[in-house]
Formats: sequence, structure tokens, C-alpha cells
Amino acid sequence: MCGIAGILFKGDHRNLTAGQALINMLDGCQHRGPDSTGYALYHETKDGELRLRFLVGEGMEAAETVERIKEKFAEWKAEVVTEESTGLNHTFTVRFDGDVQKFSYAMEHVAKLFSIGESLDIIKDIGGAHDVDKIYDVNSFNGTHGLGHVRLATESDVKPEAAHPFWATGFADVAIVHNGQITNYYKMRRRLEKRGFEFHTENDSELVAVYLAEKLKLGHSLDEALKQSIDDLDGTFSFLVSTKDQIGYAKDRLACKPMVKFEDDDIIAIASEEVSLNRLFPGMALNTMEPPPGTYQTWHR
Repeated sequence: MCGIAGILFKGDHRNLTAGQALINMLDGCQHRGPDSTGYALYHETKDGELRLRFLVGEGMEAAETVERIKEKFAEWKAEVVTEESTGLNHTFTVRFDGDVQKFSYAMEHVAKLFSIGESLDIIKDIGGAHDVDKIYDVNSFNGTHGLGHVRLATESDVKPEAAHPFWATGFADVAIVHNGQITNYYKMRRRLEKRGFEFHTENDSELVAVYLAEKLKLGHSLDEALKQSIDDLDGTFSFLVSTKDQIGYAKDRLACKPMVKFEDDDIIAIASEEVSLNRLFPGMALNTMEPPPGTYQTWHR
């Protein structure tokens, strides 16, 4: 079933941080996915720096993994600027000016990499929206936009690396949350693998993220990529995608997977259920709408 949420603040007027908004939205639809919760958050960028978040485990296992990561950084001449350990994760910012795609593939072979980007930071773990917040302090995140996901495990284990969001492996700053199933997954994956792209899960959401990121790399706008995805991807799906300055959605032509949106002068908010949007404006009657079948749309900061 699963639940998805996304928010973008159009300006500086806001009553909640982006982290608080996403926590509230996901708490509203937690019944759709009690197994795990995740957030794709976009921080301010710093020229020449990349953020990398790894799943490293605990205790001696974590310490050994972090040392291997640092050794690989040295091989790639990536200079560590900051590092932080929280929960099962270890996060680095590094100065790096090489090939991000090759660099990220190399790092994936050292430890599970949740995200990479100039601003993207994916936080995900087992438990509910507030459980994950207590460990990773999502509440304090005050960026411009982000995505969220609550997961009901149906095809893989309940573990952090199986949770959503997924980043576009090999591409910086592209993330996706997805409710549905891509039925031509293996066909699409083989096409992308033949062009040199790597996949590190069996999840069809990773495929959608890489598919869209390649379109962007080839010079397509996000609007064009989403429009093409409705023709190229088979199955039933509603998904949200984010880059460092945009969010967007696409919905298949059968429209079996729910999605509701609210927009005013200050924000655009999208979720699987209206109750998530109501959590942003308690007690208010909202003018919401459900995107029609086979549609897509984007919003830019």
C-alpha cells in the first residue's frame, strides 16, 4: 500500500520547518506503511562539496566500515570536510571535483550508500515517522523542499536499506518516493545496464529514479522526463521526484494509486491521502484536488 508525501516552500513564509511538515504528513498516513519511514531532504549547497550518507551498522562493524570508506575517499582524492555518526548512519561532506557517477559506484561497493548530492540527504530507518525523527532529528531540518515515504513491506525485508526514498544511483541530488509497481522493471533495467548504469537493489523505485536522472543528464527538462515516463513505464504507479531545486509527480493512466495535492501562494504539498495535507492546516477546509489519470506536473524554486 505505502504512503508518499512531498512539500516545496515557494518563498520564505512558513509556520513549520520542512522537516516538521513532512513528519506531520507522514504521521497522517502512517497506517499505509507501519514498517519503515524515510525522508529525502535538501540542504543549502556549498560549491565543490558533496554530501554522502552511508548505512554502516553499529559498534566495531561501523568503525571498520567507516575506515574503509575513508580509505576509498583517499583513493579518489575526496577530502573529508565534516563527518557525523547518527543511528546506523555515518554522514560525510567531502570536497570532490571528479566524475560523480564513477565515484558513487565505487563508494557503493564499500558500503551501502543511501544518498549523494550537493544538497540531498536521505534519512530512512525502520519504524514510524516520529521514531525516525527521534534518532535523526528530522524535525530540525529547515530546507526548502523534501519528500517522505511510509512503507508496508510486501516484496522485501523490513530493514533500513529496503526503505524509501531511493536516490538515482550514480546521479547526484535526484530522489523518488513511489507507490505502485513497475511491471516492465526487468526490461527497463536491462536497457539501462547495457548503457553502463549500475543498480544496487531489486526495487523498482530505484529504476524510476535512474530512468529520470538519465533523462535530465541528456538535457531533458523534468517535465519532459515525467511526460515520457508515463509512456515508457508499465504498471500502476503514483510517484514523486525531487531534484535540488524542483519537485514533480507522475501518475499512470489507470490511476489506481491515490494522490491528492494542495497549492497556494506559499507551498505545494502532495500526499497519498488528504489527511496528510490536513495535518499541515489543522481545522481548516482545504481546496484540494486529485491529479487526473496519466498526468504529471513540476514545481521549481
